[in-house]
Amino acid sequence: MKISLVSHASFSIFVFGTYGANYIKLFDSPGEKAAEGGKELRQQAGEIMAYMKANNYEVAEAGETITFRGLVARSTSQAFFLTFCTALGLASLALVLQIQFQDLVLPGIGTPNWFYLTLLSPYAGIYYWRSGDRVDDMKVKLSTNDDDTLNEITVEGNDEEIDRMWRTLDLQEKGMVKVEGIF
Repeated sequence: MKISLVSHASFSIFVFGTYGANYIKLFDSPGEKAAEGGKELRQQAGEIMAYMKANNYEVAEAGETITFRGLVARSTSQAFFLTFCTALGLASLALVLQIQFQDLVLPGIGTPNWFYLTLLSPYAGIYYWRSGDRVDDMKVKLSTNDDDTLNEITVEGNDEEIDRMWRTLDLQEKGMVKVEGIF
């Protein structure tokens, strides 16, 4: 007889879909008839619905799996950060080119100043700003076991949004054990 030390392994599935990369993650929550802290499936669904509404998601399809669709708005801070990072990268490239091609003389121009490349960095922010809004889909499926002691939540969507969701709703990934911190 062989006994396995790991009864459940946590996992996430990477899916490449129409709108880019999505992840599927499974979460467990104590069910209605659990020993302590259990929730009805309807209450769990209400919490997820309230979370999605608070984050500007609307119900696109409802059935066994509920599809939420939301608009992720562009951010001015991200545009400025992208411009800054691009300027830093182009300045580093200019430094390398300046050192590598010290003796280069171009006809009609003379010795090039490679640091003028950094003047192209605002175009990275402009590109982001023009294409910054995106539509994000999240699919949620709720199920319970036969004796209503465990609710299973299957979520498919953007990895960052899933992480934010499980932290906010205090969900636990399937097969994972929550360990309280020292402080």
